[in-house]
Amino acid sequence: MPNARRARLTLWYSAAQTNFQRRDIPEGNDMNHQHTTSERGQALLELLRIQPDYVSVHLNLDGCRLTTLPDQLRYSTGAQVFSAYDNRLEALPDWLWTFRQLATLNLSANELSYLPAEIGQLGSLEMLDLGHNRLERLPDVFSGLSKLAFLYLSNNRLSQLPASLGLLESLEYLNITDNAFAELPAWIGTLPRLAEFRLYNNNLQALPEQLGELVCLRELHAMNNVLETLPASLGQCVRLEKLMLQGNRLTALPDELAGLTALTDLDLRFNALTELPAALASLHQLRFLDLRANALTDLPEALAFLPNLEKLDLRWNRLTLLPAAFRRLQERGCTVYT
Repeated sequence: MPNARRARLTLWYSAAQTNFQRRDIPEGNDMNHQHTTSERGQALLELLRIQPDYVSVHLNLDGCRLTTLPDQLRYSTGAQVFSAYDNRLEALPDWLWTFRQLATLNLSANELSYLPAEIGQLGSLEMLDLGHNRLERLPDVFSGLSKLAFLYLSNNRLSQLPASLGLLESLEYLNITDNAFAELPAWIGTLPRLAEFRLYNNNLQALPEQLGELVCLRELHAMNNVLETLPASLGQCVRLEKLMLQGNRLTALPDELAGLTALTDLDLRFNALTELPAALASLHQLRFLDLRANALTDLPEALAFLPNLEKLDLRWNRLTLLPAAFRRLQERGCTVYT
């Protein structure tokens, strides 16, 4: 291939990687952080074919239908970003663990059933995505990943978390959704910076009391489990803004939830609540309260005086008459569905 063609490919690939930026704090579902198109991956494969010693700090092979990683990549030991999202990888090469400057490693949507212990050698990692694979267990080697801030483990076959994850003092985002967890370890409360915890679509029967030690927690997404109660300590998460509990088996709420003074969103639909604690009236920042499909026959009148409530959904309960005080909410513009 002419040198001009190689130069154009190199320039295009480098520019494409320069324009790729990782989002700081993920929002929405577990697959929302940015992935690039397969065109960039195909360009990199072509570069490697004509220049086997090509190196780059940004390596992108998303959507290339690879069953193995090209051996020529072993020369890019200074890589900072490595993304091989949406391929058919069943195993990882030994040379990958020599990439000690990696800050981002995306191996999601592959066919990995085993994660080598050498992952613990990548001490510069800030984001690790192992979601949508076939992992049943993780090696207990995460204590050295002191910079890791974002960890995606969704859509695997995990039922336990290694204790070394509890030593990740920089971890801000943890996603373990769509796995096989029946319980969470007590050490979950030792993550001092955890701000967003997604654990929906598991088989969790309870949440540990240590959850209340997550002083930086802002979002807790625990939908579609089999929770029957909530720990009273949850009320100690004073920075919590979103508490999503849809589709569980809750019959009552602890009075201690009154401590969640920063809470703006509370989703309790499709549970088995028969009553609500009057203490919920202390949630003065609450904007959205979803109580659909429970077994409520009455409501604490004090809820009608929540100053910032914008939407209250009471459909599919056993309420025969909405207390007159709730007209106050409607009169000031709050949407109330009954």
